[in-house]
Amino acid sequence: MANKNNFAYLLLILTTLFWSGNFIVGKAASNYQIPPFSLNFYRWLFAFIILLPFTFKEILDHKKYIFYNIGFFIILGITSITIFNSIVYYSLYYTQVISGVLMISTIPVWIMVVASILNIEKTNLFQIIGVILSLTGVLFIITKADIELIKSLNFNKGDLSMVVAMFSWAIYSALLRKKTYEVSQIALLEIIIICGLVFLIPIYFIEMNFGHSITLGKPFILTLTYVVLFPGILAFLFWIKGISIIGANRAGVFLHLMPIFGALMAIVIFDEKFMFYHFLGAIFIIAGITLSNKNKKNA
Repeated sequence: MANKNNFAYLLLILTTLFWSGNFIVGKAASNYQIPPFSLNFYRWLFAFIILLPFTFKEILDHKKYIFYNIGFFIILGITSITIFNSIVYYSLYYTQVISGVLMISTIPVWIMVVASILNIEKTNLFQIIGVILSLTGVLFIITKADIELIKSLNFNKGDLSMVVAMFSWAIYSALLRKKTYEVSQIALLEIIIICGLVFLIPIYFIEMNFGHSITLGKPFILTLTYVVLFPGILAFLFWIKGISIIGANRAGVFLHLMPIFGALMAIVIFDEKFMFYHFLGAIFIIAGITLSNKNKKNA
């Protein structure tokens, strides 16, 4: 059991690393005026194409099961593929990365709330304290241990839409844990992508009609390559597997690693300095993750 949990932890750490990079790439995409909804559409279109040869037969063999649960899969597709990813890219057009990371750090709280409301998982005291510790660590990093920085945040439409994105992902993560599936993780991801893409198609054409079109070039190709392979296919597969092993509440706390990975990538890419508040935040985040993964039997 311990080895299985350790494997889940590794998958979830890699997931947060890839998603941290997604924020940086998403912000770069906005600087190059790459339309957010079009980027998300092509991201999942290519992911769908890549996964199709590996999933077509399994999906075809389970078509009765899929159609019987199509409503549930549509909800998963809309909340994860259509809403969350699109709005994250859209939000980064109007808000700073610091605000986006702050919003995403609240996802574990939303997951616990949704999972509790839907009676999917029970929340214990260790998880609650772990989330509080992790959130404290995130605040140290985002605010540079300066509470005035939080007070100075002006909530614009990017910040508000990011809240919608976070809540959408919490619903997806909680619901993902609700069922056991008759298909493999990779087939499940393909089903979710298909359901999400169906609703992305009209949004893509609406964005084009407003004059926001993709310009083929190195920035778009590099951006698309990263978002398809890493935060797209690999991260989703790792996230689904991780949740299936340790549950949505405990998996959600790993999202607090994103500010740490974001800071490290900023050091490499932008030559920023690793300050004291980074170390302070890391200590609280690691403590929170460790504590939240305890249960009453281990107490």
